[in-house]
Amino acid sequence: MIITKEQLLQASESEYMNDDQLDFFKVLLEDLKFQTLEDIEASKNELSHPPEMNDEGDRAAYEEESSIRLRTLDRDRKLIPKIDAALKRINDKTYGYCLESGEPIGIPRLLTRPTAELCIEIKTLAEMKDRNYSR
Repeated sequence: MIITKEQLLQASESEYMNDDQLDFFKVLLEDLKFQTLEDIEASKNELSHPPEMNDEGDRAAYEEESSIRLRTLDRDRKLIPKIDAALKRINDKTYGYCLESGEPIGIPRLLTRPTAELCIEIKTLAEMKDRNYSR
């Protein structure tokens, strides 16, 4: 039986990324992948069958909605390899640990972003470097 989110949050540090927790995140990631693939298909279907538009206002609204849908579709497509990488880390039993420092990423962060590869400290440093180099 899969543990609940509440049990996961109440677990002690010594239980971090035990088999029950790995199973919880495996199910979470598999569900996320399934939902993302469904969203991709729905978006592709909607974009390939545009409605009939009779005036410029309808056309402009449709183009704006299509632009948003294309950005979402692109984001979803990029998410699939991240989910697959996280599932591979679960199989390798390296899931939940920062790829840079080896430190635990933390349950709250993984619940928010189950594909996270970096602990918050390393991610923050990387973002600060990106901001400094992009100026």
